[in-house]
Amino acid sequence: MTDSVLSFQAVSKNFSGLRVVDEVSFDVARGSRTALIGPNGAGKTTVFNLISGVYPIDDGKILLDGVDITRLPDRERINMGISRSFQNIRLMPHLSAIENVMLGQHARARKLGSLLFPLGWLPGNRWASEAADALAQAGLATYPGEVVANLPYGVQKRIEVVRAMMSDPKVLMLDEPAAGLNEKETGELQLLLEGASRRGVTLLVVEHDMQFVRSLCDHVVVLNFGKKIFEGPSSEVHRDPGVLEAYLGSEAVGDAA
Repeated sequence: MTDSVLSFQAVSKNFSGLRVVDEVSFDVARGSRTALIGPNGAGKTTVFNLISGVYPIDDGKILLDGVDITRLPDRERINMGISRSFQNIRLMPHLSAIENVMLGQHARARKLGSLLFPLGWLPGNRWASEAADALAQAGLATYPGEVVANLPYGVQKRIEVVRAMMSDPKVLMLDEPAAGLNEKETGELQLLLEGASRRGVTLLVVEHDMQFVRSLCDHVVVLNFGKKIFEGPSSEVHRDPGVLEAYLGSEAVGDAA
């Protein structure tokens, strides 16, 4: 039996009468690298927002390590081990790289006094050292003091991933992390995520770059019009007729058959 760290069970979500997630179920195995893919408008980012608590669900439930988190506020979900990045970069542009990374440590601060340490007000504290080490491990050792707004887009994307990892998550959810990156930057991102995976972090990735998905992820869930149409190994997804039809259309699939 699969050891599931995250379980999405018959979840539905409506917006203004339109069902954008329709009784979707899938499990994310502990330590896996799972991709959530599908055409534009399939419901992928909505699923991320439901898991992270941005939106409440209408039906179904969500379990993290067997605990029902369906009605928990987003802050408590972070404390329990869920962290994420967003489609559009949400760094603080006026802060430095290391200051942005240190903001990700607040989820681990359990006392009022300890909230001050990640802000960097006290020099030489372990939070700052830990943030600097995390940037170095991500190949970003030359950027700690640089204001984020002045950095290249690809560097900003990696800084956002590092910040998400600073909460020490069980599940790291990444919404289109490779979007807008060139080949070199995509390779650097993959190395960063492979390192996180080796340290035991479970990855759940929304991504359109199928080459990136196939090289990074071992399991794939495919959505189309809010429904799950495929779940299985990443090596098999490109052979599934339903997936081909969703991406290429029924006529193209018929021509290829």
